[in-house]
Amino acid sequence: MMYKKILVPTDGSEFAEKAQRHALFLAKVSGAEIVAVSVTENNFVNGLPLDDEVYQLNQILNERSEENLKEFDKLNEDNIKITHVIREGSPAKVILEVAKEENVDLIVMGSSGKSGFDRFIMGSVADKVVNSAKCAVLVVH
Repeated sequence: MMYKKILVPTDGSEFAEKAQRHALFLAKVSGAEIVAVSVTENNFVNGLPLDDEVYQLNQILNERSEENLKEFDKLNEDNIKITHVIREGSPAKVILEVAKEENVDLIVMGSSGKSGFDRFIMGSVADKVVNSAKCAVLVVH
C-alpha cells in the first residue's frame, strides 16, 4: 500500500518533529506529498472583547503556527511537496476536517504535545484522531 497524501499536524514540540521526520521518510519512499497543518487554538478568546490585545494575541499565535511550518520545511532535504495549512480551532477537530478535505491516506502525528498539564490535554488530541479518523494513523512516540 503506497501513500499519495500524508497529513502531518505540527505544534512545534519534539514529538511533532519526530512525527515530521517519519512522515518525510514515508513520503520519500512512497512518492507521497505532505499536507502540514498547524492549528491555532484560540478558544480562550471567544469570551473576550475583541480589542487590540486579543487581536495581537491572535497575530502571535498565527505567527507561531507559521514558524512551526517553516521549521518543518527545514527538515525537508528531499524537496518533497509540502502544502501548509493554518487553521483556527480545536486541534483534533481541525486535523480530522483537513484529513477529510484533502483526502489523505495517512495521518502521522506525535503522541503528545508539550509537557505537564498541556501534555495531559494534548495527549487526548492523538486519541481523538486515532479513534475518529477515516484513514490510517501513525502515532510517533
